[in-house]
Amino acid sequence: MSGHLRRRAAAGAASLLVCGINGAAFGQTTAPTTTLPDITVTAPQRHTAPARSNKPKTRVATGGGRRARRTGAVSATPESPEQTQAQAVASQNSRLDQARAALLAPTGANSYQMSRQALEALPQGTNTTLDKALLQAPGVSQDSAASGELHVRNEHANLQYRINGIMLPDGVGAFGQIIDTGIVGSMALITGALPAQYGLRTAGVLDIQTKTDAFNNSGSVSVYGGSHGTFTTSVDYGGTIGQTQYYVSGRYFGSDVGIENPTSAYSAIHDRTDQEKGFAYVSTAIDPTSRLTYIGGVSNGAYQIPNNPGQAPAFTAYGVSNFDSALLNERQHEFNQFNVVAYQKSGDGFDYQVAYFNRYSQLHFMPDPVGDLVFNGVASDVYRQSFINGIQEDTSYRLGFAHTLKFGVAVSAERSLVNNGSTVLPLDDSGNPIDAPLSVFDSSVKTGYLFSTYIADEWKITNQLTLYAGLRFDQMWQYVDANQLSPRISLTWKPYDGTTFHAGYARNFTPPEQVLAAPTNLALVQNTTAQPATTANDPVLPERSHVFDIGVTQKVYAIPGLEVGMDAYYKIATDLLDDGQFGQAYVLTAFNYAKGTNEGVELTARYDHDNLHLYGNVAIARQVATNVVSNQYLFDSDELAYIANNYVNTDHAQTLTASVGGWYQWRDTKFSASLIYGSGLRDGFANTGTVPPYTQVNLGVSHEFNIVAPNKPTTLRFDVVNLFDTVYQIRDGSGIGVFAPQYGPRRGFYAGITQKF
Repeated sequence: MSGHLRRRAAAGAASLLVCGINGAAFGQTTAPTTTLPDITVTAPQRHTAPARSNKPKTRVATGGGRRARRTGAVSATPESPEQTQAQAVASQNSRLDQARAALLAPTGANSYQMSRQALEALPQGTNTTLDKALLQAPGVSQDSAASGELHVRNEHANLQYRINGIMLPDGVGAFGQIIDTGIVGSMALITGALPAQYGLRTAGVLDIQTKTDAFNNSGSVSVYGGSHGTFTTSVDYGGTIGQTQYYVSGRYFGSDVGIENPTSAYSAIHDRTDQEKGFAYVSTAIDPTSRLTYIGGVSNGAYQIPNNPGQAPAFTAYGVSNFDSALLNERQHEFNQFNVVAYQKSGDGFDYQVAYFNRYSQLHFMPDPVGDLVFNGVASDVYRQSFINGIQEDTSYRLGFAHTLKFGVAVSAERSLVNNGSTVLPLDDSGNPIDAPLSVFDSSVKTGYLFSTYIADEWKITNQLTLYAGLRFDQMWQYVDANQLSPRISLTWKPYDGTTFHAGYARNFTPPEQVLAAPTNLALVQNTTAQPATTANDPVLPERSHVFDIGVTQKVYAIPGLEVGMDAYYKIATDLLDDGQFGQAYVLTAFNYAKGTNEGVELTARYDHDNLHLYGNVAIARQVATNVVSNQYLFDSDELAYIANNYVNTDHAQTLTASVGGWYQWRDTKFSASLIYGSGLRDGFANTGTVPPYTQVNLGVSHEFNIVAPNKPTTLRFDVVNLFDTVYQIRDGSGIGVFAPQYGPRRGFYAGITQKF
């Protein structure tokens, strides 16, 4: 070998010595003067499994006729070309995931993280619906399915859902959960003074990242069920083919308590639900710096509306004046589907993602044609449909070390249809109902548009201090045309390792959901039993608000694994948006308060040490508003007059909300517990009272068996929901926009099995 070749070989060996298996530098030699091309070695993506002290040893066969011996190390079997290719694709997608997270980072806002491990550790695991899992986050309070299922910081709805950074548009469903918890890799609830890239729905953003460890040509099948006729089964599978990663999942869920029971009885009457959900994810690497991703989901749900026996009839219809309310037959069907196609590119300090999205939603409430007339004087067949198409683009450009410029645009078009076919009773000249049912039909069709754009600068003033300043513009062309220019500014300060302060201000613009803002033709029901007490019917307006937020998180090094936090917020709103159920149909209608304020403090704590994981959250909050300025006909005249002259609590304002939980891993067995507490939602005339406070405790235990193979465990689980069988009301049927009572779940025992394959 010539001296020149020897020098090149020595240089190559030296370059390999400076890189360990994770790219860490172990040693360094002096390179010769010969210039070599740069070589970047990317380590395969690694997924750390939970610690298991009784993990079985692996038998490793050795050559030379020696017997197999037991060892704790995995044999260094040469990887196949397919495995190497899959690792390279996984590594590239991991880099792009990190770039996307930086592109849409919620700088200056409050973010509460829930990992896949935390979701799986909940009692019921990923059989828990997404809204129930969110109750473990700070400032999230429970409500009935008819009233939106949950509230973030005492807001009604106003929660934005995103999957891998792509905003899902609003649907028309009342209690259908389109997203299955099983697809979630991690999720973050972002609240506070949101940066400029987040708009429209501003009480909070649920940022969902899909599973990233599901592409190793494996899957699982699960069967789970128990009390109240509950049965659910699910299957998922993911793999890698060439440059493409894919993941699909499906779930069926059935229960005899599909919606909250309106009585305190253990079993509900006429409350069956059957639901199906499906999800698909496909991501293809186009080149080392870009990928194309498809995300799609579908949900289909059929619900019986539960009955409240013993109700007194109020009218006579079709000759019937004595109807047993336990025999009512109201039903509701919901269908939702969404599709997202996104192109992402990252390189040379320039990152962007452009996505096309659509969503189709359909809701149909079918009344009991005789029973609803007898009890309510109106039987409404309500049909709502929405189809949305849109494009979202987000860009980030790193301008040197200190500045990162961000800008983006989003535009969407929605075609909505709201039909209301009602059977009513006419009134005579004295205002008394006549048993001569007649039908009226009200319909509203609208094509509306939303346009949003933003620009921002993330300025790293020092290594410890970051200033975020942005400007956002939103325009709506719907039943009302309006726009707003909204400044956003925040500071993030990390004076010490483990300490982070944030403070920010955001001006927000929140359009109403188009289907909830559809106008009603009151002339159709004049001189009938559906005639409202008030005829004012002003259009629903967008909400405009100022939000101030400040918070801190602190790692307590004296107690390894402990982190605590505090966040305080204050919101001033004009035309505060609210929704309510104002009739027997389980659908919501929007209205505005002229003014409102929302304030609160949230305390959080998290402890992670070895196999023990604990968390606790407490929120104290207050939301008040005054003067209804749209859809006034929904209110009784005396209540409307009272609200016009007084600040009242909104019906979803809960003073004290808390959640506590955790899990402990003992070898292959996991013990988990969760607790939620609520001081009670509002009730009574103009929300002047509250329902009683409640506490619900859930327990769970799961165990893994290595029956099929060590890397394909069989998991058995057993859970108890509402351990102490606490009987509590979520709603009592009174209050603004509340039509019927609803109780929390009674005690239930559930068991299931999951097999990896």
